[in-house]
Amino acid sequence: QVQLVESGGGSVQAGGSLTLACAGSGYSDNSICMAWFRRAPGQEREGVAGIGSQGAPKYADSVKGRFTISQDNAKNTVYLQMNSLKLEDTAMYFCAARGSRLVLWSRVLDEAEYKYWGQGTQVTVSS
Repeated sequence: QVQLVESGGGSVQAGGSLTLACAGSGYSDNSICMAWFRRAPGQEREGVAGIGSQGAPKYADSVKGRFTISQDNAKNTVYLQMNSLKLEDTAMYFCAARGSRLVLWSRVLDEAEYKYWGQGTQVTVSS
């Protein structure tokens, strides 16, 4: 049974940085690929950063140049380095995993592609 556990959320002032981590367990196949999503209060969940079939990262326009996703297959862990945080980055952040490395580039940040989900970690950015 695949399980994903996020950590690293918290409160930070605007302009600050946080690094989220998501540890996966219950699988040994390195083909599993992870991504980060978030849901702000009153809004739908949106894709933030994901890893495509060839290992290339894909980012939502709102976080390009500020967030970096990385995946350590040896540790079954994916990270989200968040810099220059803005008030609008306040949200519950979720990691997700899809069971196959193959995915259309256009769907890397589509939550329908992801089968496994963590419980989420809260990120709050204040002024």
